[in-house]
Amino acid sequence: MSFHVSLSKGASAAEGEGGGFIAPGPGSFDLPPVFEVAGFDVTKPMLLVVLSAVLILAFTYAASRKQAMVPGRLQFVGEGVYGFVRNTLARDNIGSEHFMKFVPYLFTLFMFILVNNYYGIFPFLQFPSFSRIGFVIPLAIISWLIYVGTGIWKHGPLGYLKHATVPSGVGGPILILLIPLEFFSNILVRPVTLTLRLFGNMFAGHLLLILFATGGAALLQSGNALYSGVGILSFALGIGVSFLEMLVMFLQAYVFTLLSSMYIGEALADEH
Repeated sequence: MSFHVSLSKGASAAEGEGGGFIAPGPGSFDLPPVFEVAGFDVTKPMLLVVLSAVLILAFTYAASRKQAMVPGRLQFVGEGVYGFVRNTLARDNIGSEHFMKFVPYLFTLFMFILVNNYYGIFPFLQFPSFSRIGFVIPLAIISWLIYVGTGIWKHGPLGYLKHATVPSGVGGPILILLIPLEFFSNILVRPVTLTLRLFGNMFAGHLLLILFATGGAALLQSGNALYSGVGILSFALGIGVSFLEMLVMFLQAYVFTLLSSMYIGEALADEH
């Protein structure tokens, strides 16, 4: 199991200038540029995002190229992932009438998040792209635009505004309070919560693994037998947390895609 360390500018290393341990923090995610193009720094997370697009394209092409009646392993995996997104995420939340329109986006979204999350446990890559919030925000905005655009397509601009802000069966003065709250909750907050949920989990999980790795290394290098034993325990705990992170990485891809499909389904619903 890969147990990763991401260091920047030496701040996440085991020792500081005074010989003491410096705990990892947000600076551990500010990786130095890999190379420069026309004065623009290209960093490791940027390359990983591009690599994920290449990997997903290669996988889907290879899995669908032959389309045999008796699928091979690759086709079986590809059809399994596609069927999971199509049936469990799209059809169950959007409805049988319109769900196929959104399957390509939801499938791409799920695969893209999944691959970028799992970078965090692969040797040499060892960095979940979405632990950088700048990569999460565009995904949340795209899902939000599709969600709002779908509502406008189904109900019209004013009809969708009413649909999203006025609960069915509710009238009277209480609407003075409910309409702003519904607008804030259903339209403004949703891209923020999508962003923070994915980013927060990937950031915290990666930071925790860095802490176990650098802390364990510092304890092993302390020259104290007791500290060295705790350092070995730290590495063992880090391996256990890596397995837990594998589950979290999948769940975050699932939850982000699930919520995106649920929002689309709500936008298409006849009643709020």
